[in-house]
Order: sequence, then C-alpha cells, then structure tokens
Amino acid sequence: MPVGIVLRRAPGVTRWAKWVWTATAVLPGAAEARWLLMRQEGDVCEYHAATLLLELHGAEAEGYLQGLTSAPPSIYVVLRTGEDAAEAPDDCPFAPLLVTASPYEAQDYADSGEEIVEKVPMPHGLVAWVRDFALEHHEEEVFKKRRRDTSRVDAVEDGIGDARIAQMVDVYRAPSLVKKERLQ
Repeated sequence: MPVGIVLRRAPGVTRWAKWVWTATAVLPGAAEARWLLMRQEGDVCEYHAATLLLELHGAEAEGYLQGLTSAPPSIYVVLRTGEDAAEAPDDCPFAPLLVTASPYEAQDYADSGEEIVEKVPMPHGLVAWVRDFALEHHEEEVFKKRRRDTSRVDAVEDGIGDARIAQMVDVYRAPSLVKKERLQ
C-alpha cells in the first residue's frame, strides 16, 4: 500500500539547532509526492515528504500483531541522512527511507545507529488492514519443551581405545593398573 510520510519542521529551541524535524503522520493510499508543502502556521511547516510502499510479509505477522497491541497502534518511519535529503527544503538533513508496521524491523534499524526511527500513530483504516493481514497469516508456534540430555559428557572412561592395553578382555582397565599387575 502506498503511504505518504508527513514531516514537520519547527523552530529549534537551542541556538545550535535551527530546525527540528519530526515525522508526525502517515497518509494511507497517498499519491506520489516529493516535499509538497501541506500546511504552514508561522514558522511551523508540514511537508508530504515522500510516498513509500508499506509491504507486509506473512513471516512477520507476529511482529505486526505485537505492534497493534501498543497504545496507540503505531507505524514506524525510518529516516536516513544523506544525498536523498538534498531535495528537501531548508536543507532538511533527513530523507524517508522506509515505512514499516513491525516494531521488530524498526528496532533493527534503530540498533544500527545510522538511521532515525520515528513512531507515528497508525490511522484507523490502516490498523484494520494490518490486523486483517496479520490474523490471516499468523501461525501460532507449538511450544515444545526441551528435555535434558541424559548422557554424561563429563564421565571419564579409562582405557577405551588406549593402544597401551594389549588385552581385549577388559577394555575398561586403566593403563596404570596394567603396569601394577605386571610388577606383582
């Protein structure tokens, strides 16, 4: 589903940051747009920065269900700094890279430290669409209790496979006992 990303530019609160950019909303089913000014009130502007595809995969249905349980259900916008941000107005340092409904995938991007992940409330229509997809593709994993292995790996078996023992009668006899028997 195409999803429009809305970024808000507001004046910074310190002298080191002239502007503060945040992802504030998503527009399900939006048409293609690149940095379209949607609203301006004083110094605060909202831009339809880009339209990205929200792709859902059956293997991530558990993650979608987990994301829908948060209050409010959220969608995650991944922003990356780089050359794509050059098209942005007022030298916005970010460009939308990805939109996902999975908190697990968003966490993977947040862990890398190269991207910024913004949590945005999911519109009701999008909640229903993601929920229906997740319920259709979710497969509950059957819990299998692991059993402890009963074999002893720390047990020492003297003499097995020892070339110093010539007899095949008692393979468990230790080589030190063989020498003692010969001396007696």
